[in-house]
Amino acid sequence: YTVYFTLSIKILPILVPHCLKIIELPFYHRDPFDRIIISQASVEQMQIMSADSSFLQYDVEIIW
Repeated sequence: YTVYFTLSIKILPILVPHCLKIIELPFYHRDPFDRIIISQASVEQMQIMSADSSFLQYDVEIIW
């Protein structure tokens, strides 16, 4: 049998609270684009889908 499921994917604009959260993040990951993804996930209490093991060092839920 086949199992179907849907992913809830949302594209977020970069907002001031996301930028402010970056200031608090430790520099485990130096890529600025990945850091904004991490800060957005933290502020919005969302999960991140990534195979990047550096993300695991942050207090965000990783899917993959």
